[in-house]
Amino acid sequence: MNTVTPALSVLDLVPVRSGQSSAQAVAASLALVARADELGFRRYWFAEHHNMPAVASTTPPVLAAAAAARTSRIRLGSGGVMLPNHSPLVVAEQFAALEALAPGRIDLGLGRAPGSDPVITQLLRQSGTTSDVERFPDHVRDIVSLVSPEGASVRFTSGGTYDVRATPAAEGVPEVWLLGSSDYSAQLAAAVGLPYVFANHFSGQGLERALDLYRSGYQPSEAHPEPRTFLTANVIAAPTEREAEERALPNLRMTARLRTGRPLVPLETVEQSRAGAAEFDGLGESFMDSARANWFVGTPEAVSTQLRDFAAAHAVDEIMISPIAGAYEHEPMDAAAGRLQTLELLAAGARVSA
Repeated sequence: MNTVTPALSVLDLVPVRSGQSSAQAVAASLALVARADELGFRRYWFAEHHNMPAVASTTPPVLAAAAAARTSRIRLGSGGVMLPNHSPLVVAEQFAALEALAPGRIDLGLGRAPGSDPVITQLLRQSGTTSDVERFPDHVRDIVSLVSPEGASVRFTSGGTYDVRATPAAEGVPEVWLLGSSDYSAQLAAAVGLPYVFANHFSGQGLERALDLYRSGYQPSEAHPEPRTFLTANVIAAPTEREAEERALPNLRMTARLRTGRPLVPLETVEQSRAGAAEFDGLGESFMDSARANWFVGTPEAVSTQLRDFAAAHAVDEIMISPIAGAYEHEPMDAAAGRLQTLELLAAGARVSA
């Protein structure tokens, strides 16, 4: 297949391994984003998940602000902010502040899912959530207006308007992206003329249909006259195929825990995953096999070739990798050796363009 090497970006859930503190996990991710900046990766997004022992990425804007202080050129943002959990004005103000901290480098990825269970969602909003989900399209439009220099206007039923801005004097705006793993998000992004990302790392089902719906139904906007999208993927690169497959074990087993409803725990080390190999029955094994089939795991040469083919097959020029390499027990707690290795190996063997 005749392919062009795609630009590479990073999605980070700030994984927490067994025995690791949240502070150590965050330190490891901040070191990783600094290195991604040096290596020339295009963007670095933090996810939003709540009340999960293996994930410390609960507040993307806070993490993006910390990353901004440690980087100089890479774009930073959310992958994504789960909008039903938050007030649109608060989200707009947070990302307007980030744009002021790192002008021209901020992305605001918005998602419709809660990112956790109904109890956590209720605690986050302290209000009913059904209407928040139903009003997602309106809230997206509100945020786009609020972060613009012109701001938004509230029109009273009694007459008159009230102007609202996310920041007093914006010179630039964060770039808003819609994220999702369903037809709904693709169609909404097309209808409002926004860039769109299908969460392929989370669910590879429906990718082709979602991209077709987005591209074929796209309505040009002033900021985005053409549809714009890229792909996400779970990726592990290592010097040998054996090491890459070993580093995949902790996340494969975490996937099986999620799918089979078992209690969630911090991410196992490779050694712990090996020791617990017989824990899952046929159903758990099938979930692991299904997940592994959608991941890119192997030597840097093999993974780079697979990513180029993947990008070419879906006509995109960028892939956002979620570096999911697990850790060995001897590796430092305040670093992410396997994830760092993935970034460095792929950057060494590919053109990582800005």
